[in-house]
Amino acid sequence: MCGIIGYAGFRDARTVLLESLKRLDYRGYDSAGVAIIDKKLKVYKEVGEIANVERLIPKIKGTTGIGHTRWATHGGVTKENAHPHVSCDKKIAIVHNGIIENFSKLKEELKKKGHTFLSQTDSEVIAHLIDDAYKGNLEDAVVAAVKKIQGSYSIVAVSEDEPEKIVGVRKESPLVIGVGDSENFLASDITAFLKYTKRVIFLNDGELCVLTKNTINVVDKNRKSIKKKEELITWNVKDAEKSGFAHFMLKEIYEQPDTVHHVLRGRISEIEETITFPENVEKLLSNEINSVHIVACGTSFYAGLVGKYLIEQLTNIPVFVELASEYRYFGVRNESSLVIAITQSGETADTLAALREAQMSGCKTLVVTNVIGSTATRISDGYILQQSGPEIGVAATKTFTSQIIVLFLIALKIALLQKKLGSNELYNYIFHLKELPRHVRDVLERSNDIIAIAKHLKDAKSVFFIGRGINYPLSLEGALKLKEISYIHAEGFAAGELKHGPFALLTKDTPVVAIVTQDETYEKILANIGEIKARGSTVIAIAEDKDTEIENHADFVLRFPASSHVLPCIAITVVLQLLAYHVAHLRKCPIDKPRNLAKSVTVE
Repeated sequence: MCGIIGYAGFRDARTVLLESLKRLDYRGYDSAGVAIIDKKLKVYKEVGEIANVERLIPKIKGTTGIGHTRWATHGGVTKENAHPHVSCDKKIAIVHNGIIENFSKLKEELKKKGHTFLSQTDSEVIAHLIDDAYKGNLEDAVVAAVKKIQGSYSIVAVSEDEPEKIVGVRKESPLVIGVGDSENFLASDITAFLKYTKRVIFLNDGELCVLTKNTINVVDKNRKSIKKKEELITWNVKDAEKSGFAHFMLKEIYEQPDTVHHVLRGRISEIEETITFPENVEKLLSNEINSVHIVACGTSFYAGLVGKYLIEQLTNIPVFVELASEYRYFGVRNESSLVIAITQSGETADTLAALREAQMSGCKTLVVTNVIGSTATRISDGYILQQSGPEIGVAATKTFTSQIIVLFLIALKIALLQKKLGSNELYNYIFHLKELPRHVRDVLERSNDIIAIAKHLKDAKSVFFIGRGINYPLSLEGALKLKEISYIHAEGFAAGELKHGPFALLTKDTPVVAIVTQDETYEKILANIGEIKARGSTVIAIAEDKDTEIENHADFVLRFPASSHVLPCIAITVVLQLLAYHVAHLRKCPIDKPRNLAKSVTVE
């Protein structure tokens, strides 16, 4: 959940490390720090903003160093618990993401050897383990240390005695090398060093790398040298900047006409009447599939719930959607199941663990992700990229809509392969899919209408979201967006379930957002709205342009275009995203960095 950067090169390490950490601040953090070698190892760290650390650092000449932004896990938010952590002689410094499960035992053993600890973190153990094993070669000491560690980690270490060297190692936590000219980088996220290079090398679990400004050496867990492939990142640093928007989240909401186009590009063809995926994905989908299990966390889980409706409707194959953190321990797995793992970052710890469990049970695995080269893409049988570009805001927006579209394309492809969908029907779907960017633009142009409604919600203590069918998971996602960035308590419900308990919480001070589409459940949800109104609650309906009846039932109506019935959920989602954003903005909340949350959850 934290941010790591390491640098060995010709530039001022202070500047590089601080700039890189600022590009990682979207991950969320409560403290930050750097260690720079300028003849001596010098460590600067502080609670709060990166700017607090920046003020501490004098002008120094070091060109090798490491930096870190921390979310507290083991130990509270204190300067002592901030990274980097150092050895007793203050010659070795480390930064660490992950969790060391046996740190208590290791700490006691090290204390008996005379090591003195300054923090309450599990991470500090690593610095002392490396120190204990150090005999003049940092990589040897790191290898010796990780052999004793149980848990997950990405570790980057430097030593005053080897001032031009950085050593990194990973297990179940991301670490990526940035390849430069007379400089090299090591980070938890490509965004950290994207200003300096687009050339990257992804490390696999168990691999260790040694960097200097001119060399990169990677070895496996047996210390055997590995020749790693460089990859080129197609997006640039401007993609990861606000570009004049007040927040990254708003920028990413407004990028959705383009991201919807990108996810479809090269995959649909009206002329050939086909849906096209990479060969290994096509092979996976052409297998005999008796069931589909979708595993994910958070917003990706809600995308999976939408996908369940889409896949079952088009293929009649039963779909089970499970939280990755539950599936890895309790999920039912069989070899005839296709397991689809959805993870924006490709590094979500629980989703990766669920993926590995599925593979050990003989299931075929398919990943939907936004990050090429991520761990998920490398351990699965196949993957489909969302092609959304970098998403910096903690609250997922454009990646959620892209995930839904990918799942719809998967459903169409399976239906074609199983001859449950004819060419004329497919042509109709493709024709309407191409209209989606226009529908999203239409919603974005109605932002002022949404701001007006946001003013009615900004002082609410609790908000309900309701929907039926595919709109039920949209209600869950709408509630999640509102609660995570505005700090208003919000819950999503299947509309028919309110009378089975949630009505007890409904008062005149509880606004209800109802998602209304003119499908087979239309009359039912109007009845649900009537039940809500009878209890004095304000109802805000999200309804189609052509719905002339809804204004007789709801207090306020937000409209979305519905010239077709193909994925109206995309336009509805954008309405929900804008509503959450404007409520949070009116409440002056830190939208891009909501409290206690991080963009990529790489620990359990």
